[in-house]
Amino acid sequence: MKTFLTQFFTWWNSQTLGTRFHTWRFGKRVGEDAAGNVYYEGGTNSDGQTRRWVIYKGYSEGSAVPPGWHGWLHHRTDTPPSSEDYQARSWQKPHLPNLTGSPDAYRPKGSVLSGTHRPQVTGDYDAWTPGA
Repeated sequence: MKTFLTQFFTWWNSQTLGTRFHTWRFGKRVGEDAAGNVYYEGGTNSDGQTRRWVIYKGYSEGSAVPPGWHGWLHHRTDTPPSSEDYQARSWQKPHLPNLTGSPDAYRPKGSVLSGTHRPQVTGDYDAWTPGA
């Protein structure tokens, strides 16, 4: 019941009832990423291209889509990452969504939220004063 109400009244939490119905009717599951987001395709849009969409696991956050899936969703490539044998380079970091606003967000030294003190000014900066 909670899932039904969530899908009925919110659009930011996974999928709505309309999206669930459209996916059930037209969608063909293509793959899933490491975060649990599921990718579908089916039907055609006004340009004649196959429609592609993602059902997010949790909140609908666009930055949670990894680069390979982003390229597939936007028709930059026809091969979905689930069908490729791509091996990440040793220097590549795993994909992370945008962490702004979360407890894991970057907070430089001196930030109000970092809990540290701002470094002392070295004196090489002269503040602008009007009329001077």
